[in-house]
Amino acid sequence: MEDALVRILTPKRSIDVLRDVHAAKEQGRPYVITFVGVNGVGKSTNLAKIAYWLQQHNISVMMAACDTFRSGAVEQLRTHARRLQIPIFEKGYEKDPAVVAKEAIQEASRNGSDVVLVDTAGRMQDNEPLMRALSKLISLNSPDLVLFVGEALVGNDAVDQLSKFNQKLADLSNSPSSRVIDGIVLTKFDCIDDKVGAALSMVYISGAPVMFVGCGQSYTDLKKLNVKTIVKTLLK
Repeated sequence: MEDALVRILTPKRSIDVLRDVHAAKEQGRPYVITFVGVNGVGKSTNLAKIAYWLQQHNISVMMAACDTFRSGAVEQLRTHARRLQIPIFEKGYEKDPAVVAKEAIQEASRNGSDVVLVDTAGRMQDNEPLMRALSKLISLNSPDLVLFVGEALVGNDAVDQLSKFNQKLADLSNSPSSRVIDGIVLTKFDCIDDKVGAALSMVYISGAPVMFVGCGQSYTDLKKLNVKTIVKTLLK
């Protein structure tokens, strides 16, 4: 049982962000990470945590405020940027997020930022117009990494969100090789005790690795997923 669970949780593809960032740097371009997910799961907060994590590895970061939909979203990201002393690219509200992201990446190339973290609006997986906008942002900017931010708390609902996000991105993509979710960030992981089944199901259905887990409210509360620990928790 233990071996089978470890196998499932060990993803089909592993992603070494730090290595990939340096590879992009050698090509003279910024590495782009786009954060997607439903409303209220903690995309902006975990974007900031990942920004902090990158800073600890001497990587220069720029944030792109591409949630031009929810009022307060740009201000929220601006607060994180100020606290972390990171530049932020913003164009306000009611703009096309795909274009804002494109301009942010161009700006990052000009000012020599190593990584661009793209914040997007929270959207329900069955909201067609917003999913279409997300698909456009991804196909126009071809980010290096698309991270799905989901709550560990909601169990199988997160699994449903992830599979529908993948499905929609594939359906709405204009390019022949459609992009789907590359990795998962699980938030509120400190609230679930031994209910870690969602992590198992999400990796199993998507083949995407759980890259990080959020386990608290400060910038340092971000961990890598320890597969062995999770399996032990499940088999308690």
